[in-house]
Amino acid sequence: MAPDIVVIDYHKGNIASVVRGLTAAGGSARIADDPAEFGRADALVLPGVGSFGDAMVYLNERGQRDAIVRAIEAGTPFLGICLGQQLLFEWGTEGHEDELDEQGRVAGLGVLQGHCELLPQVGLKVPHVGWDQVRLTEAGRANPFMRNVADESNFYFTHSYVVQGARAEDVLGTTDYAVEFPSVVARDNVYAAQFHPEKSSEKGARLMENFVRLVEGRA
Repeated sequence: MAPDIVVIDYHKGNIASVVRGLTAAGGSARIADDPAEFGRADALVLPGVGSFGDAMVYLNERGQRDAIVRAIEAGTPFLGICLGQQLLFEWGTEGHEDELDEQGRVAGLGVLQGHCELLPQVGLKVPHVGWDQVRLTEAGRANPFMRNVADESNFYFTHSYVVQGARAEDVLGTTDYAVEFPSVVARDNVYAAQFHPEKSSEKGARLMENFVRLVEGRA
């Protein structure tokens, strides 16, 4: 039986393409916004839509944040995409004034060490939109999430904020645009990508397949 994969809906954009990608990869993917569904799923996917502050307000108000963290702590495989990667970290600087604390930060899920900040303004266009290379780290070459993905493969990005201060051992791949940043991360049952695998053609489909296989291995 195909694994039951819940794509978390926080009502900030169209996530149908993520569902289609996971289904094509062999998962039984469905959209859910009820936190009670998160703990019953074989895996969770947090897609990449909206801003850090706005997303965290919604996740907190609807009880989704606590349900996500509980599921991760229980060993449920988790995939974060774009903003979904950023939210895994301790804090970010993207948000409206009423969403920021006195230090100008918004607390994230705090699952991974590091934070998220705006790309440096160094003459390159921000947001960073388009195809770019992912350079695999030693950890990335060894991690099954990156199986059959060649070093310096191109994936599709669209973002203005990036993760900084991540633990080296959590970084599977990096990309250089204004600054070198982690574009793929993983720790235990948590996997995430700054780019959009669902928009990255064959290589993105391969990552989706690798995630589904990982979920099947834990079922």
